[in-house]
Amino acid sequence: MPEIESKESPRTIELLAPARDLTVGIAAIDHGADAVYIGAPSHGARSNATNSIADIEALTTYAHRFGARVYVTVNTIIYDDELENVRRMVCDLYRIGVDALIVQDMALLKMDLPPIALHASTQCDIRTPQKAVFLQNAGFEQLVLARELTAKEIKAISEKVEVPLEVFVHGALCVSFSGDCQASYLSTGRSANRGECAQICRYRFSLEDGSGNVLVRDRHLLSLKDMNRLDRLEDLLEAGVSSFKIEGRLKSIDYVKNVVAAYSDALNRIIASDPGKYRRRSMGTVHRNFAPDLKRSFNRGYTDYFLRDRDKPGQLANFLTPKWVGQEVGQVRKVKTARIFEIDPRMPLNNGDGLGYFNEQGELVGFRLNRRDGNICYAASDVKLTPGMTLYRNADKGWADLMAGKTAERRIGVKMELTNRAMEGNADGELTLKVFCNESLEYQGIASVKTCLDKAQKPQEDVRKRTLSKLGDTVYELVDVEDAVGNMFVPASMLTELRRQAVAELDKAIMTPERGRQAASAEKHNPQLTWELTRHDNVANRLSAEFYREAKADNIPMAAEAGGASGEAEPRVMQTRYCLRRELGACLKTAEARSLPRDLILVSGNLRLRVECDCANCRMNLYKIR
Repeated sequence: MPEIESKESPRTIELLAPARDLTVGIAAIDHGADAVYIGAPSHGARSNATNSIADIEALTTYAHRFGARVYVTVNTIIYDDELENVRRMVCDLYRIGVDALIVQDMALLKMDLPPIALHASTQCDIRTPQKAVFLQNAGFEQLVLARELTAKEIKAISEKVEVPLEVFVHGALCVSFSGDCQASYLSTGRSANRGECAQICRYRFSLEDGSGNVLVRDRHLLSLKDMNRLDRLEDLLEAGVSSFKIEGRLKSIDYVKNVVAAYSDALNRIIASDPGKYRRRSMGTVHRNFAPDLKRSFNRGYTDYFLRDRDKPGQLANFLTPKWVGQEVGQVRKVKTARIFEIDPRMPLNNGDGLGYFNEQGELVGFRLNRRDGNICYAASDVKLTPGMTLYRNADKGWADLMAGKTAERRIGVKMELTNRAMEGNADGELTLKVFCNESLEYQGIASVKTCLDKAQKPQEDVRKRTLSKLGDTVYELVDVEDAVGNMFVPASMLTELRRQAVAELDKAIMTPERGRQAASAEKHNPQLTWELTRHDNVANRLSAEFYREAKADNIPMAAEAGGASGEAEPRVMQTRYCLRRELGACLKTAEARSLPRDLILVSGNLRLRVECDCANCRMNLYKIR
């Protein structure tokens, strides 16, 4: 197992940010992330967010300067003919210093791999203490829990395992339990478990009864709002969470900057209120030129999801659109032409802003604001507005321009000690400079030079401090100097060289692979299955099957992608804690249940999904009607 912190020491926590690519990953670190996760060259759960080994190595080098980590996603299921290529790729990732892999397929536990840490992806669908213990015993060093869990359920898991727990705190939500959705594959051939999800849940659906009568027409009935748990971080910490994950490996750099900054600030405030309780994993102070504002980044409306029990309908989904509506900016007062209108604005607007409105069909229509003259607005294209219509802004030109530039830099505060020790038997001495990380004094760099110093005619402390503080080409900034040299003259060139050598040694100490990488020494305990395997456990290759045989599986069905659903007349394609009946205010456990018939079918084009409410477990199952 990874080393367990004592109860007396502060618990190490991390803010884990997404990185679409190297540039976004560096921005995430600069804006306060303690770790980033990025797609591997292949087999990441976002097929269009892959990265080269060279770029991942550059990101790893950059992150390790701050004691931050890089986790690489290899979290799709793997086919037999791909196993060797995946093994070679993992060896390359280990060689460049990657800290851990986030994986779904149990085949990686059976491969001949170097000692790289493995984290169990949310695609592993970890909902219960039993499964968490099983995966811990299998050798995983961090567990990414299902998004749907309540704080109480997370706490119950944390009390049974010793490895760190990771939860999502922000971003897009899959309506299905992750790893247990075959709606895309069985409808389009594009598998979510292979990183190619067609996002069936964002489709328009009509809701029909068993006789074909339309109850709700053309609404995004499975499209959830986005997660936002900024105000619930303390609850998650108390529940035992150590890693706070932001979703979004396809998100833009301005999104990552803004969201990372908001959550980093929130964690820092919590730590400042009780410094002995928690500590951030990485080092450094972030200097930004903007105030984070989550309302200004892409979202479908916000929910903290099931962290608290849901007792009201209409809290989880956005039936109107899966797009970003944006902030309400005001109402149309008058319409002069198809491109000229008057608005009663609630906030300043910029030339080039992206505005939108809902038309008579309930569709979100967007357009660009060409220019504004007082309350008179000029659209860049024809729009069909009517007086009283509400306008929204989902592209703020001023904000975009600000976020496009350099918005932050991160520096590690250091303290220095400068001493001069006389050598025995002569007047020579040894000038020594020690450089310590202010946040973690275990990291230090030392440089010395033998020299004979002369007394100075003027005080020298301020002069030496100015020379030692010239750290502009490094990630460090000087916090304090303890100067014990006294009124002696030290050439600036000598101080500069000492500073360069000591800082280089400090770099080496911080970036030593053993410090920058998890121990990857989790002890395996021959895990034994406590549930019956189904195709929803996503076994797609011989090594995964071998793993489960050793775990005493009686039967090993293959994943849907490996033919496991071919014999099912009406395959279950999705299981979710989100219940459509409950969202519509017709939960079968309430008196309002009669407002909807019991038999319900979701219809989108040729796709027909039968709705089954599992009230005993408070879940909804969807079955594809062939």
